[in-house]
Amino acid sequence: MKKSFEFLKKLEKNNTREWFTQNKQEYDTVVKENKVFFTKIYHELQEYDQLKGIHIFRIYRDVRFSKDPTPYKNNFGVGYSRSKPMLRGGYYIHLEPGNSFAGGGFWAPDTQDLLRIRKEFEFNTLEIEKITSDPTFIKYFEEIKGDGVKTAPRGFDKDHPAIDLIRKKQFVVMRKFTDKEVFSDHFQKEILLTLLAMRPFFDYMSEVLTTDLNGESLF
Repeated sequence: MKKSFEFLKKLEKNNTREWFTQNKQEYDTVVKENKVFFTKIYHELQEYDQLKGIHIFRIYRDVRFSKDPTPYKNNFGVGYSRSKPMLRGGYYIHLEPGNSFAGGGFWAPDTQDLLRIRKEFEFNTLEIEKITSDPTFIKYFEEIKGDGVKTAPRGFDKDHPAIDLIRKKQFVVMRKFTDKEVFSDHFQKEILLTLLAMRPFFDYMSEVLTTDLNGESLF
């Protein structure tokens, strides 16, 4: 990972198409190394889960609607999706100098899924509280994160005991890594352990999103 970070640090200082073109060979080298790493994680994770695919994100930024004109991202990222419709949630690894993390969850649930999740938390939070209070979950992620609406969503009581969960529009978890941790010999193992620690959360949310409030299967 050191070569990748060295490249990203130089790119941050020289984020232009001209510089990138001149250093394309170095970029191609680190991309190949990252692909090997990301693919190893994919195959390891596949032994414990059913994955639909791997998506290695491009370094090129879409600047059409952005105030930031720089053409390249300053990170390498990969996503692993689970096999829908029965298995929900997605894994993500983000490599960036000073800002690396592994995470996942439900970044942008559609309207129907979001309502189902909120209804579940309105009805019962015992299961999700059991998951988020587990020592392993707390060790890796601390809590469920994600943006939310400022007030109670329409149709929900603003004084509901679980309103902090109900207000959320995203349900994600994340574990940060220092550069030293990224460069360590144990990083690949720690990434896998981190992704596997999401499974109770993913499995519970998958059950919620594949059943109605009576527990009847939707499929």
